[in-house]
Order: sequence, then C-alpha cells, then structure tokens
Amino acid sequence: MRTLGIVLVIIGLILTLVTGLKFFTREKVVDLGKIEVSADKPHSVNWSPILGVGIMVVGGILIVADKRKL
Repeated sequence: MRTLGIVLVIIGLILTLVTGLKFFTREKVVDLGKIEVSADKPHSVNWSPILGVGIMVVGGILIVADKRKL
C-alpha cells in the first residue's frame, strides 16, 4: 500500500505541474496518383491541475493509512 501511495503522489505531482500534452499526426490532404500532399494536424489533451492534487491526496491517504496499520 505504501508503494502505491508513493507512486500516486509522484503521478499527481507530475499531473499538477504538466497540465496538458500536444502532439501531431500526419494527414493526407491531396492524393493524386503518385503525388501526395500531407499536413501535420495538431491535437491537444488538457486536464485540470485539480486532478493531480486529488491523486496526490489519495496517495497521501494510502501512505498515512499504511503507517497507522503498522
């Protein structure tokens, strides 16, 4: 339980500091036989920093609960 709590705190910290990802996919725009034109299409995934704080709280609860059980 303690290891899971530590992992959740680290993941929560990362999610709090990095609030989104941006990536690109290559998409065909024109395909005329041997001639192909491609374009990079941007995509983004965003989340609230509150999600990271919530995960850190759950991880902290698991760490404290494990210490009390000993």
